[in-house]
Amino acid sequence: MNRLLLVLLLLIALAQSVVAQAPKQKKLLYGVAYYDEYMPYERLDKDVQMMKAAGINVVRIAESTWSTVEPQEGVFDFSHIDRVLNAMHKADIQVIIGTPTYAVPTWLVRKYPAVLAITPTGQNQYGARQNMDITNPDFRRHAELVIRAMLGHVKNHPAIIGYQVDNETKAYNTVGPAVQKLFVQYMQTKYKSLDVINKAYGLDYWSNRINSWEDFPSTVGTINASLGSEFSKFQRQLVTDYLAWQAGIVREYKKPNQFITQNFDLDWRGYSFGIQPDVDHFAAAKALDIAGIDIYHPSQDQLTGTEISFGGDVTRSMKGGQNYLVLETEAQGFPQWVPYPGQLRLQAFSHLASGANMLEYWHWHSIHNSAETYWKGLLSHDFEPNPTYDEAKTIGQDFNRLGSHLVTLQKTNKVAILFSNEALTAFKWFGFGWGTRETYNDVLRPLYDALYRQNVGCDFVDPSSTNLESYKLLIVPALYAAPNSLLERLNRFVQNGGHVVYTYKSGFSDENVKVRTTQQPGVITEACGVSFSQFTIPVKVALKGDPYQVGAENNRVTTWMELLTPTTAKVLATYDHPVWGKYAAITENRYGKGLATYIGCGTSTAVTEKIVADAVKKADLWGPDQAIRFPLITKSGVNQQKKTVHYYFNYSAEPGSVPYPYGAGKELFSNAAIAKNQQLQLAPWGMQIVEEK
Repeated sequence: MNRLLLVLLLLIALAQSVVAQAPKQKKLLYGVAYYDEYMPYERLDKDVQMMKAAGINVVRIAESTWSTVEPQEGVFDFSHIDRVLNAMHKADIQVIIGTPTYAVPTWLVRKYPAVLAITPTGQNQYGARQNMDITNPDFRRHAELVIRAMLGHVKNHPAIIGYQVDNETKAYNTVGPAVQKLFVQYMQTKYKSLDVINKAYGLDYWSNRINSWEDFPSTVGTINASLGSEFSKFQRQLVTDYLAWQAGIVREYKKPNQFITQNFDLDWRGYSFGIQPDVDHFAAAKALDIAGIDIYHPSQDQLTGTEISFGGDVTRSMKGGQNYLVLETEAQGFPQWVPYPGQLRLQAFSHLASGANMLEYWHWHSIHNSAETYWKGLLSHDFEPNPTYDEAKTIGQDFNRLGSHLVTLQKTNKVAILFSNEALTAFKWFGFGWGTRETYNDVLRPLYDALYRQNVGCDFVDPSSTNLESYKLLIVPALYAAPNSLLERLNRFVQNGGHVVYTYKSGFSDENVKVRTTQQPGVITEACGVSFSQFTIPVKVALKGDPYQVGAENNRVTTWMELLTPTTAKVLATYDHPVWGKYAAITENRYGKGLATYIGCGTSTAVTEKIVADAVKKADLWGPDQAIRFPLITKSGVNQQKKTVHYYFNYSAEPGSVPYPYGAGKELFSNAAIAKNQQLQLAPWGMQIVEEK
């Protein structure tokens, strides 16, 4: 019996590992989010006609329709979903259905007011989306009922290719008594003993010591970064568990050739900016067949492609290099985002160049009231063709014509950025001192941008990644909180021949956000060959002698400076200051077969690019693509025919040209033959795509 049970468990584990694979995609998906229920008058047939004319082959529906599909408890109406499914299927347009759980109906709040999350500022009020407590039993019970009712109703419809679980999910800062109780249970499971917690978190400070589980306080008012950071980690785990719970339900209904995804989003600065603080994307993506993302970015004269590339690289890395879906991006969007002619095409193919297999606009039509009235869709409020729609039609035509050459592009990079949710949260507590606004992403993004602007492809890894050793160069921003095991692993990475670039605020505290008692930067001192015990805020400080030859304006030290003393490290830059001038600012150290660079201060964009370029060169990764730099961007990958595809983009209103340094091939838009070393002409906001023979 035990042996039979063991075999059964192994078979279940094998089945689970198999189902979390996306079906093979043979064509590019080009689509829109479509909300028939928002329409002010009947026009479904007209919309379908205009979609077909634009080459739209997929729509996403239903993710915010709970109050429509279940107008009263237990009373379901799927007629609006049926009519859209039938209309799309008739037109050969495929459909992704979202579970309708990220916006709750009025009746649920009236009957179960506790479904509204209690946050540090009080209980949420009804109206906005994402205002619920995702752990609330009544919310969970009714969410499951509506998911099962909807999926049971639509599961056999031939138009459906996949399901999206929830939307832009987070814990929504839920901190009420029920959540705090769950947190205490989490802490009991993780630590077993209060004595362990008190010691690890330093809770004797200000009489924060906890002497019985019954006395465990709410974390809302905590002044202890260790406890607060652990609660943030717990909240991220709530999101991971919630999405896995929904995916488990959906998996009972989906067909083998259908997928499960989620529309993740990124840290927001008025546009998609950095690592999402409230979700552990790598952990949450494990329950999905394919990762999805929304990417919004500046446009017009501010269009650089950086956010498109950043979001794509993060999402592709969520599932170990697997292609991904762009479930939302702008067509027109905010007034300042209405694209110049040519920009919509440039943006679309930029997503593909990072490994996207689908591009979907949010949304098809502009709505006429409520919160997102002026976040415009592909169509404006009059629903008539417009210049953006007309340009979208050319994208649809090219996606259809060239899709077999561009779908499922496989990318192999030897550079990765090691990010950490734990370091991000810990950095939020302390940053650069009282009152500073800079965040972890303000340290990470300049390093990513330096890679992007110099056409160095990269992936993202986190402390859970098993493939760190497959890279030649790791960029490690502000690894403020990390266990010894991770830092020792990074030391071994360098010792075995890898290259690492660390920034300031790395190695400072352990995994519990408790500052190490050794000289900084702690464990990585061994590989970095440098130490410090003091740090300060720079005032009128520069790098002595302008070592990177960037000019006085770009040579200033900003934000933070550690007073470094080399042990075995070579000094690359020192501070130009009457007191701090004896200290190193930037160093590098040979350790074993590898090299560790340590940046001890805030540097300008120009200096950061020089440091990154130097590291790429020393890792022997500087090649022909690096002869090109922003605003001319190139990306590449291998397509399903095992041919290498090279994208060349011009993010500028001025024409540009690039030398093509690879094997002879064919330019896909024009079908023209391209020879090695031929000069490629790039129109303003233009592009060319070359497939090698």
